[in-house]
Amino acid sequence: MTTKKQRKKNLSTMRMVGAQVQAARRATGYTQRSLGEAVRLDEETIASIEQGRRPLLPDLAQILDRLLDTKGLLVAGVDNMPEFDQFPLFAEQYMLHEREAVALSWYDNAVLPGLLQTESYIRAVLSERVPAYDEDELATKTGARLERQEILCRKCPPTMSFIVWEPVLHLAIGGPKVRRDQLRHLREQAELPGLSLQFLPMNTPSHAGLDGPFTLLETPDHLHLAYTEGQRGSQWVSDPDEVSILARKYAMLRSQALSPQESKGLLDRLLGDK
Repeated sequence: MTTKKQRKKNLSTMRMVGAQVQAARRATGYTQRSLGEAVRLDEETIASIEQGRRPLLPDLAQILDRLLDTKGLLVAGVDNMPEFDQFPLFAEQYMLHEREAVALSWYDNAVLPGLLQTESYIRAVLSERVPAYDEDELATKTGARLERQEILCRKCPPTMSFIVWEPVLHLAIGGPKVRRDQLRHLREQAELPGLSLQFLPMNTPSHAGLDGPFTLLETPDHLHLAYTEGQRGSQWVSDPDEVSILARKYAMLRSQALSPQESKGLLDRLLGDK
């Protein structure tokens, strides 16, 4: 498991490798945009690698070594890059995109979206894992999920839309106090500017999300991606046709769900305020 000291070392290594990519790119006359075009990546991805915000993956390191004539320097650097042992690689890639997203649309039907969870709720959800995490793993993963919520406090946070199936609100995961604190937290989050929270009611006659939870995101360069989750794992979706299908499902869910104002009213009733 990655310790705080190791994570700090890993970040330092990522910055060092990123600086090497930047120096080699400039020496060979590439701009971030032209290098991205040469390796079929967007300019923002190249910038993120150079700034140490995104790891240089082995396959790309090999391509850049050939293209920038760095004679294996970048592949050697990648050998010391962080091992993402907290999350599978696809999840790590998702979180990198999540940090930079200009728009997020999230549908969930089993638990509340991670960006809206309280610390106690996070621990309660992660404690249900089979096989169970040990206490150190539980603490690390709880902290990592809380760190992701920093995007809510950004100077320019992404535009965010959340749709949650109503039964999730009635689950007493962690006990009555955890549930009530979580509901109160949701009610507060529902007032954030640029954030829309809607619930799909239990008595809905139509439900476009029966295939399970998914997230849509838009990158700063307006690339549209999706991420799906299931019992057997999670999956990136980058094919435009597949992303389009999920976007249409999300649009249908928004029309089937309670309005944001009605959803606030539901939370008020559950909290006993009205």
